[in-house]
Amino acid sequence: MFRLKELEILGSKAELAALPDGKLLINTINAHSYNTARKDKLFAEALTNGDVLIPDGVSIVKACKWIKAKSQPKERIAGWDLFSFEMGKLENSNFEFGVSNFELSANADEELSNSELSNVEDGLSNGDLKSEESSGDNDNQVEGKSKIDNSKSASVDNSKLKIQNSKLRSPQRTVMFMGSSQKVLDLIVKRAAEVYPHLKVVTYSPPYKPEFSDDDNKAIIDAINAADPDLLWIGMTAPKQEKWTYSHWDELNIHCHVGTIGAVFDFFAGTVERAPMWWQRHGLEWLYRLLKEPKRMWRRYIIGNALFLWNMLKEKC
Repeated sequence: MFRLKELEILGSKAELAALPDGKLLINTINAHSYNTARKDKLFAEALTNGDVLIPDGVSIVKACKWIKAKSQPKERIAGWDLFSFEMGKLENSNFEFGVSNFELSANADEELSNSELSNVEDGLSNGDLKSEESSGDNDNQVEGKSKIDNSKSASVDNSKLKIQNSKLRSPQRTVMFMGSSQKVLDLIVKRAAEVYPHLKVVTYSPPYKPEFSDDDNKAIIDAINAADPDLLWIGMTAPKQEKWTYSHWDELNIHCHVGTIGAVFDFFAGTVERAPMWWQRHGLEWLYRLLKEPKRMWRRYIIGNALFLWNMLKEKC
């Protein structure tokens, strides 16, 4: 049985900075996803067995305190908070790398160690000696020596340049967005170029259907593995995005954090307006969305919230 009381949930936004590098599956939980997981075994497994679970809802934070759950999150961590943190971290790492390159280039002569050039200089020493021995008179010897010195200097300079360039080379950080429509993805690419200019953005829009075929799944997996991103976002709405990522986790040959944050795709693209800050601070973002889209959200928030309260009552007892 899926129980909130037993889940490992991240405690605060500050803890995002302590997450380890490497392949990491990050999911979110709110009242709606909790209700869904109670009747969807695979979804429950995905939330329970992922690497990190963040409380994307004030209802989760308050409920954990009320039922005295194992985890006691201090604050809500919205999918948008996760997105902003991870994108900012990746952008800054790219920017800092660029600054380091600039500093390295400016101080290359000082930083270049003698050991890196020793092979070049040693390789030229024998050539110097042979040339001097083969010269028939002093004039030819001086002329030959001059040419060799110039050649040696050019070779050393070229070697310094090669070593310097090898230090400067590094792939641009890549973030991949998998999910949503091509229209939304195009808007994401456009905005990312403005907000995160140092990142390379790759997108993939999967077929719009309830269930993917084996060929669909293979195409998605191949696209992700080919991109080999430094950060991967999956956006296909819950519970589809969590179930898909969890089911194909071992087939993803990647090394990065992976976040399932469907609604954030639309927020970032600007196709859906997020609640103003006042509503967010007072834990009423759900009400704002209900007022904006009553026909689509009434069942989720009116019936769903009542069901969540009933489930919490049962867990407490």
